Amino acid sequence: MQYTRKQKNIGLITGFVLLWNSGFVGAEFGLPYAGPFTFMFYRYLASTLLIACYLFITKQLYWIGWRCAWHQMIIGVLAHGVWLSCVLIAIDHGVPAGIVALIVALQPLATGALSGKVVNEPTPWNRWLGLVIGFIGVAVPVLSRIDFNNPYDIFAWLIPLLSVIAITAASLFQRKLDLKKDYPDIHGGLQLYYQTMATTLALILPAVLTEKLAVEWNPVFASSLIWLIMGVSLGAYNLMWILIDRLDATRVASLFYLGPPVTMLMAWLALGDKVETIDLIGLTIVLLGVMLTYLKHPAILFYLRKYL
Repeated sequence: MQYTRKQKNIGLITGFVLLWNSGFVGAEFGLPYAGPFTFMFYRYLASTLLIACYLFITKQLYWIGWRCAWHQMIIGVLAHGVWLSCVLIAIDHGVPAGIVALIVALQPLATGALSGKVVNEPTPWNRWLGLVIGFIGVAVPVLSRIDFNNPYDIFAWLIPLLSVIAITAASLFQRKLDLKKDYPDIHGGLQLYYQTMATTLALILPAVLTEKLAVEWNPVFASSLIWLIMGVSLGAYNLMWILIDRLDATRVASLFYLGPPVTMLMAWLALGDKVETIDLIGLTIVLLGVMLTYLKHPAILFYLRKYL
């Protein structure tokens, strides 16, 4: 049976969305048996070794020079190390995986609103308004849950915002590098190798000093770790690059907006996490912000005149 290109793309998109967002749930399974930094250290150590082996066998592993390596290492620490550390710390402190996914879904909105500064172009007003609406949508379920008399609770619920800041900074930095005409073209697999290697090195100190690399090895933790390495770090990232090649980066980035509802459903099925009405309200508001961001100005004015 032969499949059309459209059917293949739908299959790739479905696989990417499921694999990528399973990372939030997989982390929740493994965190009871290791601290966030230790969990990430073993994940990125194994991922780096596997990527290095693949690149070596396919003769794609080479030194890209300090200039490019340093840039990719900075991106890696921000986009992987800081981003995922904040996600795991929040989940470890009891924040539901679906809410964490909802918060970090602000990243494409923030990147879209701020990208104009990177390329020295004015940012359309609808992107800024979409970002503001997105923040309101996140604030609705988050603020309703925070115990403002408990500093640890405030920390747990707000730390995912640091993930948004870190990965937005990494995205804008990568965008700026892509716009440089004299910057070498480095393929995705090699970029990922330098990024994961830098993340592994950055995680050694916090993992050793704060958690002493302590792990309660058991089938649940091992399965969670293997899934995050093979299914997410390698599988999802590989599908992402295939999709970027088949479609384009903007359309692939829009797939991250499917994260919150998919993660909420997965967490409900796998972990029994409850989805409150306030969560659905916040999700709806965020989706409205996303729609506003992607609509062109004439279309926005048309709908405003028609329905208001």
